[in-house]
Amino acid sequence: MRQLPVNSSPEKKEKKRTICYGKYLYAAFLIFTLLLTNIQPVLAANTTLWDKASEIMKDVYNQIVLISTIAAVVTASVALLLMNFSKSGKTVDESRAWLKRIIITWAILNGLGFIMAYITPFFADGKWNG
Repeated sequence: MRQLPVNSSPEKKEKKRTICYGKYLYAAFLIFTLLLTNIQPVLAANTTLWDKASEIMKDVYNQIVLISTIAAVVTASVALLLMNFSKSGKTVDESRAWLKRIIITWAILNGLGFIMAYITPFFADGKWNG
């Protein structure tokens, strides 16, 4: 029969867990401070919410136009390759139809930018400024 060491007992003692509120308070303080430092430059610039939203929308639109232009060039090149190297008349007709759709869609996306940049200033503040 095996003997147990003198220090240990067959029953495990449970340790009492205490919650350290200091760590949580410090983490909350750090998060609050980081938020304040990120908000401060926006408030210091004297911009309104609408100015910032307009800037964000222009940036998003520019990214969309960039991606759509790259996608249009790639898909149009595939359509042109299919038109030139296909021996089937049906494939040529479908490629021509896809090329038309690509050009129309790309023109509409870029036309929206033209409308937003040049026509909407005439309607600023809800009245005609032309």
